[in-house]
Amino acid sequence: MCTLVFAWQVFTDAPVVAAANRDEMHDRPSTAPEIIDESPRVLAPRDEEAGGTWIGYNEHGVFVAITNRWTGREAERSEASKGASGDEGPASREGAADRSRGLLVRDALRQSSAEEAARLVERELDDRRYDGFNLVLADAKAALFVEWDGDSRRVRNFDPGVHVVVNVGADGDYVIPEARAEAGEAQAENAGKVATALQVEPGETSTAWLDRAADVISDHEYGVCIHRDHFGTRSSSLVEIGREGSRYRYADGPPCETAYREVDSQI
Repeated sequence: MCTLVFAWQVFTDAPVVAAANRDEMHDRPSTAPEIIDESPRVLAPRDEEAGGTWIGYNEHGVFVAITNRWTGREAERSEASKGASGDEGPASREGAADRSRGLLVRDALRQSSAEEAARLVERELDDRRYDGFNLVLADAKAALFVEWDGDSRRVRNFDPGVHVVVNVGADGDYVIPEARAEAGEAQAENAGKVATALQVEPGETSTAWLDRAADVISDHEYGVCIHRDHFGTRSSSLVEIGREGSRYRYADGPPCETAYREVDSQI
């Protein structure tokens, strides 16, 4: 997944509200959200190639979502793997890592709080190698951001508000690899446009904001719904984790041409 926008502790009825587009190779198999673990119950789509996921939440109200992080080494692998179309998608394939990033997301979703999930991620990064990522872990009490470039990590807390996470970082704090300077600058600019468009309006409800977010991430003006020959936006998720219940809507295709549907299984 390459674009995540979420509102944390903005709406009294829903501490975590998120809209996200997943960008991936067209031939990488996946399945729509369902209950993928029972103790605790976890609702998430599944990457059928590695068995993990890129976004989801559990019965404790813990939300986890990941984007790949562009780094110099990852960019070199991507450049070597490009086809004639120049797609950037192969970078999402696992490289020299010990384990899929999606499995780390799934492990985090088995925790009872965002803080516990963050501590688990830190232990994993001490013990095993993962390709670069940007990871959001949030619940009603905390929202944390783990940045991992393959060698070092940074863990910080998000303040209440609207946040945008892309491959080069979050909220204007970007690290753009020289090998992807043009694409990185464009992504940073797009993220800024999304953040500006999705500032919360006076009196706006969580559902109204999320509906508006769905329009933004499907509008090509913002550059986050991607179409290329072998790579692009494969799906889109809308998540509301409310104090009285949660809701997941999912588009099993690019949201500019695929309707969001209520996920059958809800937590």
